[in-house]
Amino acid sequence: MHKPYSNKAWLGVLPVVLVVAFSAVIPLMTVVNYSVQDILDFNSRFYVGFEWYVETLNDTRFIDAFKRQLGFSFTVLAIEIPLGIAVAKGLPKTSRFTPALLILLAVPLLIPWNVVGTIWQMYARSDIGLLGVAINAMGISYHYSSEPLHAWLTLIAMDVWHWTSLVALLAFAGLTSIPQPYYQAAALDGANRWQIFRYVELPRLRGVLIIAVLLRLMDSFMIYTEPFVLTGGGPGDSTTFLSQHLATMAVGQFDLGPAAAFSVIYFLFILLFCWLFYTSVMRRDNE
Repeated sequence: MHKPYSNKAWLGVLPVVLVVAFSAVIPLMTVVNYSVQDILDFNSRFYVGFEWYVETLNDTRFIDAFKRQLGFSFTVLAIEIPLGIAVAKGLPKTSRFTPALLILLAVPLLIPWNVVGTIWQMYARSDIGLLGVAINAMGISYHYSSEPLHAWLTLIAMDVWHWTSLVALLAFAGLTSIPQPYYQAAALDGANRWQIFRYVELPRLRGVLIIAVLLRLMDSFMIYTEPFVLTGGGPGDSTTFLSQHLATMAVGQFDLGPAAAFSVIYFLFILLFCWLFYTSVMRRDNE
């Protein structure tokens, strides 16, 4: 006997749909609406089409901030992914100290972003900061507040300290899920440590590494609080990323139309990079 078809199961996901619509879809549509208008005040708005989009894409400040953003994101990814894997491989899998080590490893992830920026702001000061004083004591002139290169290196070090733990924890979870017979078979075949990593561990880490790269790519592209607290976008605008440039337009200058167009372009760039990375990895796996 066939049961009658019913759509009542959709009622279970209705609350989720409403929450997503309220928290994501409606605000996004509002921003898109603002991006095609010239908003003089709350009662005076004029439709301008794609004028703000064209202006944003031709703005040298946007282009420069975008280049800085790309440089920062790919630099921290190039450091954090290999370093996180190395840390995960160095952790003991069965030791009684493993839980304590994992908790210590996760501590940087629990610190709020503004606190991370404050910690490194004090830590890297050349007059009272432990790092800044130590570097200058070695005869190396280090002033992150006045030297763009020093500011960049400090930001990268701060991000690596803050987020490498995420990659390490994901990689450790992937490593512990590999069955022991794989290692035994590799040992019988005479595989060395590099061959075991290359042909046994790395293929089975692919899934967690894809997640790690996507999370870090999205987060690094949206970074705002840490560099704002640490350098304020300076010296000059050498560490002004897309998020800080957007905040200046929307909050500091109250240019809602251009800021909305900037936001849409910003959002689409993040989606594009994540999609390109994911599809290229999946295509390689299928081949």
